[in-house]
Amino acid sequence: MAYPLPRTVLIVDDDPHIRHVLGFAFGKAGVASVEAADGEAALIAVARSAPDLVVLDINMPRMDGLEVCRRLRADGNAVPILFLSSRDDEIDRVLGIELGADDYVVKPFSPREVVARAGAILRRSAAPAVQAAEIGVTHGLLRLDTAGWQAFWAGAEVVLTVTEFSLLAALAAAPQRILSRDVLIDRLHGPGFAVTDRTIDSHIRNVRRKFAECGARDVIETRAGIGYRLGPCGRE
Repeated sequence: MAYPLPRTVLIVDDDPHIRHVLGFAFGKAGVASVEAADGEAALIAVARSAPDLVVLDINMPRMDGLEVCRRLRADGNAVPILFLSSRDDEIDRVLGIELGADDYVVKPFSPREVVARAGAILRRSAAPAVQAAEIGVTHGLLRLDTAGWQAFWAGAEVVLTVTEFSLLAALAAAPQRILSRDVLIDRLHGPGFAVTDRTIDSHIRNVRRKFAECGARDVIETRAGIGYRLGPCGRE
């Protein structure tokens, strides 16, 4: 795995062995890492180190990973988050995604899987998500600046996570096409990643909710049994 710029990952877990194993795995992949042992330390580390991605355990003392994610998103921090969970529970997974996480891995996990999933997120944030949209996209009241990873509705910025932005950019690159969940998973993660349809649906809900707060009700359309496509975005 190689990146055009040095990348830093913050590893947050109360288990020092997990932090060490993941730090070693990321180091072998050419990614620098910093560590935090609990949620409070994680918030401090994000402010100090400005990592490119946070690998965040859910179950931790003092402040759990869900609360860390809530606080980061409430502050407008869109740093990509990869959750680690010890509970193989779909509700927990979807809750994490709805809070603004980009992906999740369930313990026990392979360090190589964590690095691979983190790598997919880092690659999306290192380059424009869709080649056809390299100079940006304007569709109705929606505007995407793929160079700056910014989304706007009627001139107002809508803060999205890396995955949310990539998902919207994929739809905007083919505004007349309906993209199935499987196609969207391949666009976001690459082939072979075990990502459920429900996770894609959670990301879609997040995008819709964020745009609805700016008055947008038609940014993404659902075609039942088929998939999603870009909505009219305020166009008559």
